[in-house]
Amino acid sequence: GYQGMVDGGDNIVEVSWESVSSILQVGGTVIGSARCKSFRTREGRLQAAYNLVQRGITNLCVIGGDGSLTGANLFREEWSGLLEELAQKGKIDEEAVKKYAYLNIVGMVGSIDNDFCGTDMTIGTDSALHRIIEVVDAIMTTAQ
Repeated sequence: GYQGMVDGGDNIVEVSWESVSSILQVGGTVIGSARCKSFRTREGRLQAAYNLVQRGITNLCVIGGDGSLTGANLFREEWSGLLEELAQKGKIDEEAVKKYAYLNIVGMVGSIDNDFCGTDMTIGTDSALHRIIEVVDAIMTTAQ
C-alpha cells in the first residue's frame, strides 16, 4: 500500500541496514505501507507525487500483489501529468518538473497466493507456508 507515501512527513525517511535490521522478521505494515484508499484517486496520487518531489525521491521499489503493482504502473503513467499539475497549482516550480521528470519504479511480486506467472515462487509464499506448517504442527501436538 501507499499510505505512508500519501501522508508524507515523518512517514518518509531514509533507511539504512541499521534502521531496518530489527524489523526484517516482522510481518505486516510496520513501515507504514498500509493499503490506501486515497491513492486510488488522482488527488491522492498527486499528494504522493508532491511528497516524493519534496524529499528528492526519484526511485521507487514496490513489493506487492496485483493492486500494488497496478497502482505503481498507474503512478508511472501519470507521473509527468502529476508534476505539471503541481506546477500549475504553484506547489513546485518548473525547475523541479525538469529535475524530477523521471520516476524509476521497480515492481517485485510479493503475494502469499503464489499466483503470478513468470516466477516459480513469489515473495511471501515460503514464509506463509512455513508459518502454516508451524501452526498445524502445534495443533497436532496439542491434539495428541
